[in-house]
Amino acid sequence: MKNNKIKLTTTAVCFLALAAALNLVGGFIALSLRLPIYLDSIGTMLAATLLGPICGMLPGLVSGLVSGFTSDIYALYYIPVQLITGILTGIVFRKMQPRKLQLIPAAALISIPGTVVSSTITAVVFGGITSSGSTILVQLLSHAGLSMTASVCVVQALTDYADRVLSLMLTVAVMAAIPSSVKNSIWKGQTTNGTV
Repeated sequence: MKNNKIKLTTTAVCFLALAAALNLVGGFIALSLRLPIYLDSIGTMLAATLLGPICGMLPGLVSGLVSGFTSDIYALYYIPVQLITGILTGIVFRKMQPRKLQLIPAAALISIPGTVVSSTITAVVFGGITSSGSTILVQLLSHAGLSMTASVCVVQALTDYADRVLSLMLTVAVMAAIPSSVKNSIWKGQTTNGTV
C-alpha cells in the first residue's frame, strides 16, 4: 500500500465487491465439498493487503451477511472472525509485507486471535457442531476421549491456521500478478486510456 489514507474510488469499491464475491465462492466450495478448511477469507485478505485493515473488513462483513441470509446461517455468527482477519491482515501486510517463508509466521499472527473467537463461538454457541467440514474432525477427537471444548480448540487452531496459510499464499500470488496500473487505479482512481 502506498500511503496510509485510501481514497475510496469507484474502482476500489468494485474491487471490494469482487473480494466479497471471492469469499462467497470460496466458502461455498468449502461447504459443498465439506472441506476441513473454510476458503471464505481469501477476498478479505486480498482487500486488506491492497487497501488496508479498515477496507479489509468490508468484504468479510458483506460476504458473511450474504452467505448467512442465503446459504449458511452459521456464517452470520462468524462475521467477527472475518472482521478480525481483515484488520490483522491489513496490519501484518502494512508492517511486514511477508513473502515466501514469512507467510508461515504471518499466518500465525493473523489466525491466533480469530481462532480464539471462532473456537469460543463454535464451543459455546453451537456445542462443537457447525456446517463446516471440520466438524467431522471435532467429532472424531471428541469420540477419541478429548472433551468437546478441547476438540473444538485443537481442530479450530489447526484448520484456521491451514486456511490462513493457503489464503495468504493465494493473496501473495494474486498481488504479484496484479499489474501496477491496476493497483494504481484501485488506490488513486487513475486509469490509462479510459481503461483500468
